[in-house]
Amino acid sequence: MHQPLTPKQIEQLQQQGCRAADWSRVRVSFDFDPARVHNVRFEGDVTLGALAGDVTSASGLSRPCAIADACLINCTVGNNVRIARIGTHIAHYHVSHGACIEDVGLMQTNPGASFGNGVEIEVLNEGGGREVILFNELSSQFAYLLCLHRFRPAFIDKLIAFARAAAQCAIADIGRIGHGAKLANVGKLIDCNVGDAASIWGATSLVNTTILSAPDAPTLIGDGVQGHNCIVAEGTQVTEGAILSKTYVGQGCRVGKQFSAENTLFFANCEAFHGEACSVFAGPYTVTHHKSTLLIAALFSFYNAGSGTNQSNHMYKLGPVHEGKLERGCKTGSFSYMMWPCRVGPFSVVMGKHTRNFDLSQFPFSHIEADHAGRCSFVPGLNLSTVGTVRDGAKWPARDRRKGNVKRDRIDFDVFSPLTVGRMIKASEHLKQLQKSTDRSIDEVTINGATVKRVLLRTGSKFYDPGIQCYLLEKIVTRLEAGQSLAAAPDGLFSEDWLDICGQMMPRQRMLDLCAAVESGKIADLAALEAALDDIHRHYAEDEWAWIRWAYQRVFGAALESADPVALADQLLAAKSKFLNLILIDAGKEFDEQTQTGFGHDGEAADRVADFAAVRGDYDHNKFVQQMKQSIEQLGQRIEALKKKLSQS
Repeated sequence: MHQPLTPKQIEQLQQQGCRAADWSRVRVSFDFDPARVHNVRFEGDVTLGALAGDVTSASGLSRPCAIADACLINCTVGNNVRIARIGTHIAHYHVSHGACIEDVGLMQTNPGASFGNGVEIEVLNEGGGREVILFNELSSQFAYLLCLHRFRPAFIDKLIAFARAAAQCAIADIGRIGHGAKLANVGKLIDCNVGDAASIWGATSLVNTTILSAPDAPTLIGDGVQGHNCIVAEGTQVTEGAILSKTYVGQGCRVGKQFSAENTLFFANCEAFHGEACSVFAGPYTVTHHKSTLLIAALFSFYNAGSGTNQSNHMYKLGPVHEGKLERGCKTGSFSYMMWPCRVGPFSVVMGKHTRNFDLSQFPFSHIEADHAGRCSFVPGLNLSTVGTVRDGAKWPARDRRKGNVKRDRIDFDVFSPLTVGRMIKASEHLKQLQKSTDRSIDEVTINGATVKRVLLRTGSKFYDPGIQCYLLEKIVTRLEAGQSLAAAPDGLFSEDWLDICGQMMPRQRMLDLCAAVESGKIADLAALEAALDDIHRHYAEDEWAWIRWAYQRVFGAALESADPVALADQLLAAKSKFLNLILIDAGKEFDEQTQTGFGHDGEAADRVADFAAVRGDYDHNKFVQQMKQSIEQLGQRIEALKKKLSQS
């Protein structure tokens, strides 16, 4: 409860340099200590809590709870806070318990502030038509559906209504500084909400922005940061002069080192340093680290941009209306260039300057390169058994920086899944058909704007087939080891085609059912939609198994029920041993003589080998190599144990 100031308290405050236009509009807690308030101007209705003890500042120092050298206009201040050295004023804010605000130029909330909610950003297509509405609870799946599924207008209308309703909930006349939040050396905060335990240190300007934060996932906004019309999610760090405009930064992201972004979405665990993003839809784990890199008008996820990566989205015709889509796990080499529209299949590598449009979405794990004239050529499946692909599958789950109970983006990390393996099956079948139908006198075959050498058609199938078999057999044998039935799972839903909804993989039919439920009104609000997406996420394993049963028959030509479990185990041993040995061969390239070039500088020939070993180690003791060898050994042990178990059953 709060009460009016007593005459004695007013007198003491005045003696300490405090002034008020109307002291009757200043109310305080019953244990308010006026001795801790100096040189403060009160305007409008101001409520003050208790001031006792110390609070931790943004610099980590313990500072006494107090209010000094400030002007408070229509503010409520919680217990045990510190507010000091405010340049202009703090107007229309609720400052929660334990907050520390020092050396801030201006803090003000204007009537009807939305704090970045409701801002429409022109993501993916700068010409418009794919706008995403920002709101605090935005997930990568919601944004993807709203952005990419414009071919379902009734569905989109419902999503827009959901988004606007969520954004409307954020509108207020009073801003909020959260419990334990710390602000220091900040230029200005206008229409800015700051979450619990957030730290804002040295930011230049935050306008119409929400900084979401929680004690178990604190957010950091650092030196020189400018954020206008933005939302920054929990556990994220935006530092070192980053400039953000009309941008959403998801949970666990890192943005800094003068990076600039406009009309861009970053979802979970993205990293963006030095470069620039414009109208980018950056799904989970999109990484760009280099000064000369420009990402524009493209969709990415689990992506790594090489230095100097660049794109063009206008083709010098109707303006910047073209789009690029690099599906999960892609990489671009240094100074790669792509002229949109293009589409690249999962886990592919793109190198060179591409001045022609192509669509290789159906050929995952490909090596894509431009010739001297900018024409695209590719080797299908080349990256399937590389060290980098294997490392990617292990590193992403380990690098999930999201904390707390709420993780908005649903992420399936599997490199091999019905999504990628389904594409591999179709790609292999397509390549085999082309090999049969292409005359041997033809050197190259054109596929969707890209060329592949005829002799590589068979090679591509040879890359794909072992990976397909390994995936299917591994999943089947794992069930046998667990004593699970190979029959269909009762809750599984089969679709031949699977989709990647920005990190969440699902059968196409699940997505179609979801869209229909939204259109019909069965899913009537944002909470119900998110719950439906969660339910789909929970059924991933059952849906995957339904697909595996179908794929086994397509690949091996027989129903899974008729297969001999012992033969399945032997097949896995042969296929996976071969696959892992291919990865070991690729790893061995890191230790050959050519790789040792430049080592042993100023020494003799033998010194090069010794220098390389001292810096890089040797093949036999390399951690990754040892893990692969151990995997091969354990595979043999697994198969022997399973066969023994099967013989006893």
